[in-house]
Amino acid sequence: MQWGIWAFLLWPCLFTVCIPLDCKEEQGSLSRCPSITQEKLLDRVIQHAELIYRVSEESCSLFEEMFVPFPMRLQRNQAGYACITKTLHIPTSKSEIQQISDKWLLHSVLMLVQSWIEPLVYLQTTLDRYDNAPDMLLNKTKWVSDKLISLEQGVVVLIKKMLDEGMMPTNYSEQGQLQYDVQPEMMESILKDYTILSCFKKDAHKMETFLKLLKCRQTDPNNCA
Repeated sequence: MQWGIWAFLLWPCLFTVCIPLDCKEEQGSLSRCPSITQEKLLDRVIQHAELIYRVSEESCSLFEEMFVPFPMRLQRNQAGYACITKTLHIPTSKSEIQQISDKWLLHSVLMLVQSWIEPLVYLQTTLDRYDNAPDMLLNKTKWVSDKLISLEQGVVVLIKKMLDEGMMPTNYSEQGQLQYDVQPEMMESILKDYTILSCFKKDAHKMETFLKLLKCRQTDPNNCA
C-alpha cells in the first residue's frame, strides 16, 4: 500500500497519541521510564522519526505543487537561504556517520530536533497568512511540529537510559536562526517557506537514518552499512 493511502487511513491516529513517547513522573519531570525497555523505547523513537519524515516529505511536495513555480524550484539554492542547521557539527558523509559513537548519534539527533522546533512554529504562522493554503498542508505542518516535541522528549529519555546521562544543555535553536521579524514580499516569503520545508525534510531523514543505525548497532553490529 502506498504511503499516501496509508497516511490517509491513519490520519485520525496521527493526530492522537498513537505511539506515546514521553514518559513522565507525576511531578512532571522526565524519569528513566522503568516501565519500558530501552529496546522498545528506541523502537518508538524510530517510529516517530519515520512518520515525521514521511509527513514532512508530503508537506514539502504539497507546498511545492501549490505555490512554487518550476523555475523558482531551481533558484532556491541560489537565493542565499542556507539551511538553519548548516552550522551544526552534524556528520554528513557515510564514512563520518559510520565512525561516530552511539553517544554522538543520539546527540546529533537531539541537536537536529531542537533546532527545528521554533522554525516549524514560525512556519505555521506564515502558512496561516496564505489565502489558499489547503487545510491538509496546515494540519500536516502542525502535526509535525507537535510530534517533533514528542520526539525530543523520547530522545532525551533514551540518552538517559542508554548513556546514563542527566539532562544536558539543549538550546540549539539559536544557531543559524532565521530572521523571523522580517515581513518579506510574497514571492520571497514563499521561497523562504519552501526552503524551511525542504531543509526540514532533509534533516528529518537524517534523524531517521541516525536512529536506525543506532538500532542496527544494538542488534546486528557486524552488518550495519
